[in-house]
Amino acid sequence: MSDNKDNKAHEAPEEKTSNDLQTELDKAKRDYLYLLAEFDNYRKQAIKERSELTKFGSERFIRDFLGVFDNFERALESDVTAESLHSFRDGVQMIASEIRTLLQRYGVEEIKSEGETFDPSKHEALSSEPRDDMPAGHVARVFKKAYKMHDKLIRPAQVTVSSAPPTVN
Repeated sequence: MSDNKDNKAHEAPEEKTSNDLQTELDKAKRDYLYLLAEFDNYRKQAIKERSELTKFGSERFIRDFLGVFDNFERALESDVTAESLHSFRDGVQMIASEIRTLLQRYGVEEIKSEGETFDPSKHEALSSEPRDDMPAGHVARVFKKAYKMHDKLIRPAQVTVSSAPPTVN
């Protein structure tokens, strides 16, 4: 009897039947299709979230801005007389200060341009004018200020660039 046990221990393991292999293949196909469907759902959700972010990403800024805009509308509704002109101007300056603070809170900064060397990556030259009070190639006047958001330029400055004054012979 012990010989019989020894013979079984040395036998090759039984090979899987075709039914076993088919069952494993069917399971692998189901798992694959399940993962494929899961990935497709994930992809669709990511597209939806990206779309929502694009659509509503500025909501927090707009909410904060509306408070400043309310102050601006109140200023416009006030009657401006010769006596109240100074206080009206002060109120508008306060609103401008609120807007600057709001922009800074969201990473928007003004880029100083006047008197700086003209840089085509930050400035858009509208014209040039002869100046003897500054070197040629410097920003003489700014029509629209340049702004950056964090480290990205979001609007170049529109400027007039100084040129050498004409020489008189």
